[in-house]
Formats: sequence, structure tokens, C-alpha cells
Amino acid sequence: MNARASLICMTITATLMAGVVQAQTNTAESFFHGKTINVIVPFTAGGLNDLAARLVARHMPGYVTGKPGMVVQNQPAAGGLALANRFANSVEKDGLTLSIMGRALPQFQIMGDANANFDPLKFTWLGSLSSYENDAYLLLLNTNAPTKNVADLKKPGPAVPLGANRTGSANVTFALIARDVLKLNVQVVRGFPGANDINLAMQRGEVEGQAIDLSAIISSQREMWTSKQVRPVVQFGRMTRMKELADVPTGRELVTDKDDLALLAFAELPFFMALPFAGPPDIPADRARALRDGFMNMTKDPSFLADAERIGIDISAIDGEKVRKLIEDATKTPPDVLARFKKLVAE
Repeated sequence: MNARASLICMTITATLMAGVVQAQTNTAESFFHGKTINVIVPFTAGGLNDLAARLVARHMPGYVTGKPGMVVQNQPAAGGLALANRFANSVEKDGLTLSIMGRALPQFQIMGDANANFDPLKFTWLGSLSSYENDAYLLLLNTNAPTKNVADLKKPGPAVPLGANRTGSANVTFALIARDVLKLNVQVVRGFPGANDINLAMQRGEVEGQAIDLSAIISSQREMWTSKQVRPVVQFGRMTRMKELADVPTGRELVTDKDDLALLAFAELPFFMALPFAGPPDIPADRARALRDGFMNMTKDPSFLADAERIGIDISAIDGEKVRKLIEDATKTPPDVLARFKKLVAE
């Protein structure tokens, strides 16, 4: 084939491909036009996940072809595990049902949890609002508590009570890691419905601390943070200390045993996809692409960024493929580390 014929073939191919993309876009546009997308939050109202979902519902519709509406529905149950199972097995795969997923959910399936009846690699991941670039998962204590730092938490005596939700929640997992891996003298007090309930319990002196995202405490209880009613003593989900928390050690700094470090690395993995949004598997390709593109384009919108800053949510977005890659990497964790982590979170 001569150069002229080759150029003609390339031009025809490019034209056909553009036509296919345009046709798919038009198909997605006609489907989403006039529709409403349900964004399910498997957590109680007022927490970080709820605020993030409502932020997305306010801004994303303008970036999805066809400009569908979006409504948020809170359906708290089992830390999102029940929702993940529904997404995998019974939710309509038409692109009209999305969720902010519990970031730790993939770990349960990777560990072989019998209740995790889904494959996280098959979900339609849109992306994550945060990769934890400007965030940290903090072990916080009341400033007026007698315990002030890690050194105090290593002393014998009555255990410091930490408020937590239920098994599977990150605040339970990291309270247990503080106790069993970092060897801190803490007691996990479980059963609180949500972060706001724990915050109130701290203010009433019923518990002395909790493990929580920095962005979560700023977004839902800013006054507690700005008036220094709480004091961070350890920061998780960080390779290095945040500049703003230069005097607070990371969890990794406090670990010396290589097996403990491997366990902590697996435990911290969800933070790097801190606020992930997904749809069920097998959404038609054109609609999935419209949702993914809409999500990522939204995260660059100045009005969206200003709204997120006002709320206190870190925006360091990653796309759906990067979320999927994080999960794929987690599947390569050694079996002995998985077994130990599974035993820890099952307590």
C-alpha cells in the first residue's frame, strides 16, 4: 500500500471511530436526559461520606451528558457491606444507581470474608475525591484528658476509652491497630451509630478519643478542631507527616517489626482511595464513560473546589482506573498478612 492509500485508510478509520464515539455519546445523552440518578450513602447523615455524596450530587449533574438530576439516599447498614452485595447481585445496572463506597470494603473480599459476596474489581469505579494527599487518619484525644501523647499511651494504668462504630469500620480497625500493633494502652468502646455520636460522647467525657479523618472532623465538627478541644497523637494513612502536623508521629514511624509494617500497609491502603464512588458492574460502556468523565471533570470545576473547601473536604482526585489499580495491588498482599488482619478486624 502506498503512502497516499495508507493516509486515506487512516483518515477513514479515524472518521469511523469518531462517529462511533459520537454515537455512543449521543446514546448516553438520550438515556440520561430527564432521568434522576440515586446516590446511595451507606452511612448515617452528617458524616464525611454523607457530606461528600451531597457535594457530588450538587455539582456532578452538570458534567454528565444529558444532565440528569441526582438525589442522595442514606441507607446505613453494616458499613456498606450489604450495599456492595446488592450492587454486585441485584441493583439495576443501568447507570442510575451510584454510591459512595466504604473505602475498606474491597479488603473484606480480598481477605475472603464470607459475607462479602462481590468482586470489587468488577464495580464501575468512577474515581475518588481524595487520594489523601492533604489528609490524615488521626488518633484524637480530648485536649483536657490526662493522656497527652504516645508516651502517655504506653504507660500502664487504666486504658484510654476510644469511641467507635462497629466491626468493619475504620475507626474500630485503627483503634485495634493502636492497641495491638502500636501497643498503646487503649480500650475500644463500640456501638456508636456514627461519627457525630462519637464526637458528642467525647464532649460529654464518656470516651476520651477516637480515630477519624482530619477532613471529617473539620467538615462535621470544625469548632472542636479550631478551638483545640481535641489533640492528634498519631497520624495514619501517611508515608510522611503532614506539614501542619509536624510534631505528630505517623503510625509507620512507631512500628519497628517488618510483619507489623506489612499489616499496617495493608490496613492503610483504603486511605489512598479515601472517598470512592462507584456503580454496579456491567453498566453499558457509553453510560459508564459518561459517568466517569463527568465525575473527573467535576473535580476540576472552581465552584466545586470552592464548595469542597468550604465544607473541609480534601480534593486530590484520582480516576476510576487508579482506584481499580489500588484494589488490584491489594490482592497481592501475602496470605499470612491477610490472615492476621482478618483476625484483627473480626474481633
